Amino acid sequence: MKSITRGLALVGAGLLTLAACGTPPEEGGSAGGGGGSDAGGAGSDYKACMVSDAGGWDDKSFNESSYNGLMSAKEKLKIDSQTAESTTNSDFAPNINNMVNEGCDLVITVGFLLATDTGNAATANTDVDFAIVDSTAQDADGNPIELDNVKPLEFDTAQAAFLAGYLAAGMTETGTVATYGGVNIPTVTIFMDGYVDGVKHYNEVHDEDVKVLGWNKETKDGSFAGTFEDVSKGKALSDEFYSQGADIIMPVAGPVGSGTLASAKEGDGRYVIWVDADGYETNSSDEEAQKLIITSVMKEMAVGVEDVITSGVEGNYSAEPYVGTLENGGVGLAPYHEFEDDVPAELAQEVEDLKQQIIDGEVTVESDASPQKG
Repeated sequence: MKSITRGLALVGAGLLTLAACGTPPEEGGSAGGGGGSDAGGAGSDYKACMVSDAGGWDDKSFNESSYNGLMSAKEKLKIDSQTAESTTNSDFAPNINNMVNEGCDLVITVGFLLATDTGNAATANTDVDFAIVDSTAQDADGNPIELDNVKPLEFDTAQAAFLAGYLAAGMTETGTVATYGGVNIPTVTIFMDGYVDGVKHYNEVHDEDVKVLGWNKETKDGSFAGTFEDVSKGKALSDEFYSQGADIIMPVAGPVGSGTLASAKEGDGRYVIWVDADGYETNSSDEEAQKLIITSVMKEMAVGVEDVITSGVEGNYSAEPYVGTLENGGVGLAPYHEFEDDVPAELAQEVEDLKQQIIDGEVTVESDASPQKG
């Protein structure tokens, strides 16, 4: 890898057991079936609730980030809160309905896979406000629908992933990088689209031929673990990519991405780009993993969640979609952390310039999964 001598020295150790997951929800604040309430400040009469995807609250990714937004709002606004942690897709509908039955003023669902159940619940309960992270509501046939009581919190992550792809192309020593998804859904493939196009842009600018394994944007064919829970499948895919010559992998798979970190630990010159949250921070208990994460493609879900709750408390809830972009800070790249001195200054500046070019419209990032398409 270009200028990563220090990084190579730091990752010479063998495979360590994966660290335990991140901080779980507060005592009494979570229930798989919508159980106990988490009381806010005295006299609080607003209750914000949240239902996770099957990855759970400690996924070091989008569930955890969304949960952190709820907890931040709870602390600042002194409101009541309640959470329901889903372990399988069949938990979604009953968990959402339990939140409604518990008297929640606002029910926030986390992830594209909850779109239909969110739409069904919102249609049946027009007096309850809803918000959904990473999607719009959908009808029973899976078609997007606009409802006056569902606010989509969406993120144009293709923009930030474009920067990550450009960075990866500039950092690779083997001339091959890779990406894979957890499940083949739009909120996953949007990252992969941006990443592939970022590599392509680097090749055009520098007359290089860096290859991407795991995703073909044109044919929409690629590699998927088929799960957001089975870490072993992420490791198997990553083992294959590293064995094929890739030295940087971007897993778009929630907790399954931990399998990529496990694979990276087993060989020299293997690196990772994390997604959703700052992987360096969410893996703070695993120093070996931190030394492998070049950067992360972040979507600021906590900010979006806190904002919709604040609006609800103030009586200003609106179903108008929120779209996070590079321009409004809703998406972006995390700091380089351990690699701050290893990313060449010229490349780092190119990434910064590219970010501004995307904001200014000089460079267009396109994805069929973009909330801004059309």
